[in-house]
Amino acid sequence: MMNSCRKSDKSVVPEKPSNKPDKVGKERMEGRDLPKENRRPQNMLRTQCREGVLNELLLIHRKAKAERRLKFTTLMHHIYNINMLRMSYLEIKRDAAPGVDKETWESYGRDLEGNLTILSKQLKTGAYKAKAVRRVYIPKADGKQRPLGVTALEDKIVQRATVAVLNTIYEADFQGFSYGFRPKRSQHQALDALYVGIYTRKVNYVFDADIRDFFNKINREWLIKFIEHRIADKRVVRLIQKWLNAGILEEGKIIYNEQGTPQGSSASPLLANVFLHYVYDMWIQQWRKQKACGNVVVIRFADDTVVGFQYESDARQFHEELKERFLKFGLELHPEKTRLIEFGRFASENRKTRGEGKPDTFTFLGFTHICGRTRKDGKFTIWRHTIKKKMQKKLKEVKDELKKRMHDPIQEVGQWLKAVITGHYRYYGVPGNYKAMQDFRHLIGQKWKHSLKRRSQKANITWEKLGKLIDQWLPQPKIWHKYPSERIGVII
Repeated sequence: MMNSCRKSDKSVVPEKPSNKPDKVGKERMEGRDLPKENRRPQNMLRTQCREGVLNELLLIHRKAKAERRLKFTTLMHHIYNINMLRMSYLEIKRDAAPGVDKETWESYGRDLEGNLTILSKQLKTGAYKAKAVRRVYIPKADGKQRPLGVTALEDKIVQRATVAVLNTIYEADFQGFSYGFRPKRSQHQALDALYVGIYTRKVNYVFDADIRDFFNKINREWLIKFIEHRIADKRVVRLIQKWLNAGILEEGKIIYNEQGTPQGSSASPLLANVFLHYVYDMWIQQWRKQKACGNVVVIRFADDTVVGFQYESDARQFHEELKERFLKFGLELHPEKTRLIEFGRFASENRKTRGEGKPDTFTFLGFTHICGRTRKDGKFTIWRHTIKKKMQKKLKEVKDELKKRMHDPIQEVGQWLKAVITGHYRYYGVPGNYKAMQDFRHLIGQKWKHSLKRRSQKANITWEKLGKLIDQWLPQPKIWHKYPSERIGVII
């Protein structure tokens, strides 16, 4: 537990001893209070509270790592700790959309300590009730709609606090090849691990798997059983069940489902990882040790997984057994998005010998992966290019936003476009993808010109004038990420 920050009690300074104690009328120091302690700045208190919470979580993590079969029976007091709830609140995005309670980050924070005190008491006594999740839809790259759940603010706070506690336990259990929605892990680490795995291991075939409607198909009974392997605190288990059973608000009606977790909630990524850890990760780790004849490389990011095989026979056997494994737990591989392709350093030569075309490509985390050769010495490499559908989707979003900003000052629009392009470069700025970023910048410039011309019928925006604006506001492409081979500690 964190030491509370309290001012020291007042006391009186003792008399100063005289230099000449025998002398009559010796001088004595006047008794006075100690100097008052300076008031601690609020950010200092927040920092100390955060350090206290993190120290507690570190102790739990060490215990979980040391005893892999230990079941934790007392965790709830870490969740309703005021400092933990405050830290969770401060980590929520301030401009996040409100849930069914219409509570915003700013409005809740006006009486933050009072609200957190009430919330903590509700969690402690069991009076806390989860609110329904508001469902919204966002467009996908393929034109379909992806359902997302918007959670109420207090539910977000509690979920974040719970995830912070449970992460300390499950991070000791999760496999190294699992990269999705885990602390200190990112999409680019998964991409680098995939690149290094195919480049350095004997990989000749790639199995690109997609789980159909994964988040809506999670079997809740199995999920709770998996959680109870490690979490024996019934109050925490009931808390998770409250979120799962809270219902979904759509078109004014609350819908109750018997399976699945709402996509978009703070707890869903962890619950999905726990489910796949037991259904997929532990199983494939055992499978490749006991049944595979050749090398097997595994990378998983949430419900997207790519597996590299040395032998085609291993890949086909794995495909059949994975389908059976998933069916046991209520999951299904997407028949159209799940593929086995020939891919690797010898794929091009082998296919050429058989009179076949170039190796097929596959997509993963926003990039199309292509078998290629280096320009300098013709050695095998993997080119990673921006998926065209992803780029087209982003360009459409920019076009729609430019319509709304048509009559805004050019400087404001330029600053906004600069932020959009910089964000695009930060993600897609990998070696070998320079041309795709150049194309993106050029197309953004075209759409900006079209928007400026529509500001007025008399507008006369030439490419020369626009070129100055583009040079001023649209930065040149930049490679933000190193070559994957330079990354240390890749786990595949």
